[in-house]
Amino acid sequence: MAGMAVTQLERPVYGTAEVDRLLALKSGTAQRWIDGYRRDRRAYPPVVRDVPTGDGLVTWGEFIECRFLAQYRSAGVPLVRMRPVVQRLRDELGVRYPLAHKKLFVAGRELVEMVQREIDLEPELAIVVRTGQVVLANGAGDLHLGWAPLAQRFLDSVEWDDGGIDPVVARIRPSEKFPSVVIDPARSFGAPTVRGVRTEVIAEEVSAGDSPDLVARNYELSRGQVDDAVGFEQAA
Repeated sequence: MAGMAVTQLERPVYGTAEVDRLLALKSGTAQRWIDGYRRDRRAYPPVVRDVPTGDGLVTWGEFIECRFLAQYRSAGVPLVRMRPVVQRLRDELGVRYPLAHKKLFVAGRELVEMVQREIDLEPELAIVVRTGQVVLANGAGDLHLGWAPLAQRFLDSVEWDDGGIDPVVARIRPSEKFPSVVIDPARSFGAPTVRGVRTEVIAEEVSAGDSPDLVARNYELSRGQVDDAVGFEQAA
């Protein structure tokens, strides 16, 4: 099962332009995060990949890490200092896509806190935060760590493949505004769906003149799910 998890994360699913569309990023953002870029004769290394490869295909693992980064970018936080954190977590966990592995978020708070402290990460980029001292029976203090709000919002958007020894992200909700929309690389070739129906199909039927209520009845969806599908496609 562990081998299957690796295969899932390594599966090419999108081009960089499609990642921009699905995550509501400005054009070219995914390319810069995933493969780096050059400006004024200066090379800027990627955040997601170890080194630039020039490959325009994006794996599922890379897409998940972009979703994590997008959570921070949407809050207006610059990501230039996030790269060494991702690199250190990659090295410490021995996996290519550390932000896609459940073990980091289940038992990795101390590791993340150590890494961000050693790198002197800015508070607004924090992945874990200190939430105070818990006093033990012997009177000693035990530091309690919790996920920072932006990291927690990412966690709330993912579902894990819990069938393996090392679960990874199996599906993700790409937008907080439209929570019914899900992306699963094993379904509909990774296209966004609502209860298995492609959002583009739903939006096209509404655009063609069918009422949202009629479309909802035809596909056995709620009106809210139809509205989410249409809203997602209009925003993309």
